[in-house]
This record gives sequence, C-alpha cells and structure tokens, in this order.
Amino acid sequence: MPQKPSIPKGTRDFSPTEVVKRNYIIDTIKTHFETFGFQPIETPSFENSETLLGKYGEEGDRLIFKILNSGDFISKVDEVTYSSKNSNSLAAKITEKALRYDLTVPFARYVVMHQNEIDFPFKRYQIQPVWRADRPQKGRFREFYQCDADVVGTNSPLQEAELIQLYDAVFSDLGLEGCTIKINNRKILSGITEVIGAEGFLTDFTVALDKLDKIGEEKVKAEMLEKGISEGAIAKAAPLFQMEGDTQQQLVQLKSFLTNSEVGIQGVSELEEILDLVESVGLKSADLQIEVTLARGLNYYTGAIFEVNAPEDVKMGSIGGGGRYDDLTGIFGLKDVSGVGISFGLDRIYLVLEELNLFPETVTQSLDVLCLNFGMQESRAALTLVSELRKKGVKADLYPTSAKVQKQFKYADKRGVPYVILLGDQELEAGNFVVKNMVTGEQNTYSLEGSEEFVLQLQS
Repeated sequence: MPQKPSIPKGTRDFSPTEVVKRNYIIDTIKTHFETFGFQPIETPSFENSETLLGKYGEEGDRLIFKILNSGDFISKVDEVTYSSKNSNSLAAKITEKALRYDLTVPFARYVVMHQNEIDFPFKRYQIQPVWRADRPQKGRFREFYQCDADVVGTNSPLQEAELIQLYDAVFSDLGLEGCTIKINNRKILSGITEVIGAEGFLTDFTVALDKLDKIGEEKVKAEMLEKGISEGAIAKAAPLFQMEGDTQQQLVQLKSFLTNSEVGIQGVSELEEILDLVESVGLKSADLQIEVTLARGLNYYTGAIFEVNAPEDVKMGSIGGGGRYDDLTGIFGLKDVSGVGISFGLDRIYLVLEELNLFPETVTQSLDVLCLNFGMQESRAALTLVSELRKKGVKADLYPTSAKVQKQFKYADKRGVPYVILLGDQELEAGNFVVKNMVTGEQNTYSLEGSEEFVLQLQS
C-alpha cells in the first residue's frame, strides 16, 4: 500500500482561495512600493554559504538551511573530521550553499556586485520566499515570503520617516486600523550598555532583550546573567524597561539616563529627528511609539529599528520590522554605504486579515460568469460567446461537458460564480442567451449579437 504523502513541518500547500488572498496582500504592498519610488529586483533562492553565515549572529546562523554538495560528498571528508562528529567542521566540508535566511543580506551582496550599474541612492523592493530552520508555531513558518523595501546610498533620516509612512499607507489600504509601529535606535542600546557597565556585551544584551515579548522579563534577565552580564548592570537598566509617559516624556527620560554616553545621546537625537519628521506629515491609522526594549537581534542593524504590531485584539507577533544598517555592504568589500529597510510579514498579515475578516468579499471571486453546456451544437455557440466576453475583460468559463444542469449549477454555486449563462437550443434558435443572477435568481435575456449590453451591466 502506498505511503500517505506529507510535506515538511513549517511548510504549507495553498488552495486557490488562499493564493488569491495572498496575492491581494502582495498586490497592495507592491502598489505602494512603486508609488513610493521603489524598483523591483530578485535574487537566487540560495546563496554561497559564506555570503550568509556570520551575518545574523550565532542564533541566526543556527537557523540557516544548508544545502548538501552534489555527488559523493562524504568521500571528500578526511577521517579526522568525519570521526570528530563536530557538525560545524563537517558542514564546512559537505556544504557550500544555503537557502537564503532573509532578503537583506542577499540585497547587500547584489549592491556590491552591481554597484557600477546602480544609481545611488538606490530604492529597491523584493518579494520572494525565505527559509529558516525555526520551530514551527502559529505565525512562524520554515518557508515564508518577505516583502522588503530598502534604500541604500544615503543616511538621511527622511528615509526612516518615509518607510514609516509606507507602513502606514499599506496597512491603511488593507483596512488594518490600530497597528502600532514601535521605534528605537541601536545606538541607544549601545549607550545603555555603556551606562550600566556592560560595554562588551552589546550583542548578548540585545539578543536576550529581543526575546522579552516571547519569554518574559525574568527569563531575559536569566539569559543575560548566563551570558556574563552582572546583576548590578541588569538592575541599572531595569527602569528603562518600564518607561511610561508620552513620546516627549520618554525622550526626556532617555536623555537623562544616557547623559554620559555620547553614542546613546546620538541615538536619542536621531530618534527625535525621525519622530519630528513623521509628526510633520502625520499618519493615517497607525500609532508610532518609542519602545526602548525593542532590540531587533540581527547584528547588522546600527541605527533606527522598527517593529509593527497588529491591533491589540489580535494575538500575533510582529507583522513587520526593519532598521538602518550603516555598513552592511562593507562585509562584501563596499565600504561606507548606509542603508535602511523594512519588511512586511506576508503570512502573519494574512492571518490577521483573516481573523479580523478584512478581506473584501470580491477578492476570492475567480469567475464572473459560467456558461452552462447543453450539448455539442450549443457549446460551440457558447464557446464563441465566452471568447467574446474574455476579450472584453470578463472572467468567463464554459462547463466542459453536458452534464445534468443541476450538477452544473451546483458547480457554479461552489465556485461562488455570481452569473450563469444559459444557451440552450431554444436560445440558440432565437439568437439570444439568458443570464441568471445566482444571488437574486433574476433572469435577463440578451442578444448573441449584443453581448456589450451585458458586459456594461456587469461592469457597472
């Protein structure tokens, strides 16, 4: 007996309805990307391992899917390495490529390789799948799409303000009212580690802090202690994790706390400038908030960082995030090219729209019209009519066989088709066709020579 097929954990099949809904989100995002002046690029699904490894920190590297070399790769491994059972040493011998973890590092590689073809500042968008060997759970998959927009070649805070506007425009268009855009600055976090006496632990501090929403304050503190950050240092930072008041009050508290840290004060100044720019243009529906515990654990962030939360009545992790990276291209040999970018979490946005019932009713309508099949002669005329309708932009189809009429109507009903065309022998003889409204049951007759009248009614 054949084994029942399955798919890997953390991956999914998508039904026609799901694909159409996902495309609705992608099309909305893409429209705003282009409205804001971003250009599309695409990069390969896999990269050379050295392109990806070491760019995301220790935890990120663990989640990279590695691709085994082709051929008899084991025979090329020396006995000492093979016997050591050290996965890192062995991996270096048997795998040279890896599935991309995100779109940002491949983008940095792209910029370096194509720098002579690019006009800076370069605004690019990219909508492609990425892969992470993460533990699957609600809203977290091993294969998922990212929708990224980045600007490289400028350090102007206007770009951060513009990206915040971009988030707001997309979520407003999707009907997602009440999203919260959280903002912080990695320089502020660097300043905090200076002030609390933990200068050498910035990466450990931010990696642990980045888990605050997931594992809670006590476990974050325990992880910091485990990494070597002292109890005294953690205690000094604790007041910042419960900051209250409006934006201006929080900025005052940060300036006071970071008085003796030059880099920290610089981070506050950059944050203040971005907030002022956004306030000058305003946001439609999103709420912009300072979140000093926001860390964005990826190592390449150096300035402003963002994260977007869904409305409070939806239990979901972040649905977007990003930040500024001052020298990401430097790891590939192109120094001093600052960039900033954001990403939309397509899969989580889908789940949020589904939970809030925000998809338009018409988005899943794959057919405007289904023409019933009454036999060979009638179906030839019906095919001609359907062809004419398609040329006029109508999504039309002809049932392939002359099955029982009840079965054909049932098919139309399951497909959610709003109109059914009846073109039987009587209609053919009279030179017309009948259109039935599947919602109201109303029927209207149109001339086969004048399908334009029906199309105009359909499009009105």
